[in-house]
Amino acid sequence: MILKIIRQLLGRLIVFLNFACPPRRKKRSQAEQEKVNKDTQKLALYQFYLCPFCIRVRRMMTRLNLAIECRDVKSNEKHHADLIAGGGKRKVPCLRIEDNGKVTWLYESVAINNYLTERFGS
Repeated sequence: MILKIIRQLLGRLIVFLNFACPPRRKKRSQAEQEKVNKDTQKLALYQFYLCPFCIRVRRMMTRLNLAIECRDVKSNEKHHADLIAGGGKRKVPCLRIEDNGKVTWLYESVAINNYLTERFGS
C-alpha cells in the first residue's frame, strides 16, 4: 500500500516537472510536418499516464514534434484488451507500429525512443 502511494506521488511529481520544463519541439517546414503527421497516424503509444518510462517516450514525441495517439491502458479497458491481444503482455510503454498492413509491437522506452529518433529525427 505504501509503495503504491509512493509510486503515485513520484509519478505526479514527474508529470508536474515534465509540464514545468517541456522539451523543445523540432522545427520542420509545413510540408515536412504534414508528411510526418501522416506517417504517425499508423502509430499508437500504449501507456500509463504516471509511468516515468512512458513520460520519457512522450517527451521524445514532443521533442520530435510527433502527433502519435496515446492510449492509456489503465483508464480504458478496450486499450488494455488491445495491448494484451496484440502485444501479448500488459507492459508499458508499448508502441504499436502499422506498416504496409503488418503490425509490430515495440516495448521498452529506450527501444521506442531509438526507433522514433531513427525514423523521424533527421
